[in-house]
Amino acid sequence: MATKKTTRKTTRTAKARQPARTTRKPRAKKAAPVEKMSQMAAAERVLAEAGEPMNCKAMVEAMATKGYWKSPGGKTPAATLYASLLRHIRKAGKDARFKKTDRGMFALNGKR
Repeated sequence: MATKKTTRKTTRTAKARQPARTTRKPRAKKAAPVEKMSQMAAAERVLAEAGEPMNCKAMVEAMATKGYWKSPGGKTPAATLYASLLRHIRKAGKDARFKKTDRGMFALNGKR
């Protein structure tokens, strides 16, 4: 019969304790960035200032010149706004912020 080999347990050496970490210095808080206005909110503001119905292309141009909203690089921001306005009107019904006055023309809904 073969003799059973025993393995020796190796003892671990105690690690030298490292000093506890000191707390970090608090960083200076950055100023809160100015919250960007959404395309729909900017359209509402432009229509309120204009006081008359506008088409989407004119609204997008007014938003950009007044600095309320600018396209993040899209090729057709007016088409995006048009689709958003129609979707909002269809979804909200009588409580919608906007109303379609003529083909391609939108105004604020006076019921708010």
